[in-house]
Amino acid sequence: MKTLFLSDLDGTLLRSDGTLGVRTKNILNGLIARGMLFSYATARSAETAAPLLEGLNVTLPVIVHNGTALADHASHKILQVECFPLQTAEKVFDSFQSHGLFPISYALIDGKNRFSYCKESCGAAQWEFVLSRLGDGRAREIFSERDALDGDVFYFTCIHEEAKLRPVYEDLKECCRCFFGKDFYTGEQWLEVLPKYASKAESAKKLKEMLGCDKIVCFGDARNDLPMFEIADECYAVENAADELKAVATGIIGANDHDGVAEFLEKYFKFHPNV
Repeated sequence: MKTLFLSDLDGTLLRSDGTLGVRTKNILNGLIARGMLFSYATARSAETAAPLLEGLNVTLPVIVHNGTALADHASHKILQVECFPLQTAEKVFDSFQSHGLFPISYALIDGKNRFSYCKESCGAAQWEFVLSRLGDGRAREIFSERDALDGDVFYFTCIHEEAKLRPVYEDLKECCRCFFGKDFYTGEQWLEVLPKYASKAESAKKLKEMLGCDKIVCFGDARNDLPMFEIADECYAVENAADELKAVATGIIGANDHDGVAEFLEKYFKFHPNV
């Protein structure tokens, strides 16, 4: 049996302060050296995920942007991506605009992963988010509304008050895959809009096929991990996970602040040395 092990990052593999525990890093590197096929599936981009995992020997493609894309962990290059049809991208953008909002749009432009923002249309929380990512080479300030749809658009996100975002969510939830909730670290309200058939689950299946694996074992903590849990052969929720994720999990493991994923895998390989 060739098994692919996939972990969510924030709230699962990472501690509550957004760092990777030294014990987790040492355990996982030891298991990877012994042949464990390990990757991660995150709402983050590869550009923001990789620095948090410095020293972790991830060599497999990784699942980023909530499953919209597969990327190389080291180079951050997008390997595969699910993009919006132009008509759908226009509908998404127009929905935000009709409710007085200007989302951040993510696209492949001239083969590069870029995100486009309009500074004067960002609220305080959204502008703080943009500022935190200005140094990674993806930022693209725009001044025209339609420039937001340049390139092959694959992801929209907007940070604002719940009352402003909810009508957009209601407008788009049937034609797109939407994640609507509070950020794990800041408590700010986010709306993320993906192509309808993009998910951690779909990318996990692609990665499984790419690597010739027979089985997926995954780990998570939040609602956006549900699709991945549904297609996995085994799925484990950390102790701090949402109740609805725990309800469908194969089992509950230790919390993210106590190296839950790594300690589970260490024990798992003692009983399944040939996976």
